[in-house]
Amino acid sequence: MALKIERIYTKPADMDGYRLLVDRLWPRGISKEKAALDEWFKTIAPSKELRQWFGHDPAKYDEFKTRYQAELDANPDRSQFLNLIKSQLAKGNVIMLYGAKDETHNQAVVLKEYIENQL
Repeated sequence: MALKIERIYTKPADMDGYRLLVDRLWPRGISKEKAALDEWFKTIAPSKELRQWFGHDPAKYDEFKTRYQAELDANPDRSQFLNLIKSQLAKGNVIMLYGAKDETHNQAVVLKEYIENQL
C-alpha cells in the first residue's frame, strides 16, 4: 500500500484510499462534501507560529523542515497519528491532503518523509 500526498484544491486524482486532511486550518472554499475526507488530523500540522514564520517561502524551506520535524518529535499526538497511518496502510492507500499552492515546499511533503522514516 502507498502513502500519497495530494493538493485538496485539485480534482481528486485518487479516491482509492483513506483521505486525511493534514492542515491546521480548513481550506477556503472547500465544502466537506467536496473534500471527501475520512478524517481531519489538524493537531499534526505545524504550529501557528511556525506556519506564519515560514509563509511558504521556498528560501526558508530547509529550516522549516528542521523545525517542523522537531515539532513532530515533541507532538503529544504523534504516536496516535503514526498508529492511524500504520493501521490504514495495512488496509490500503493513505492520501494526505493539504491546501498549499506550492506542491514541493509544504508541510505535507515534510510529513510524508517523516512518516516514511518512522514506519
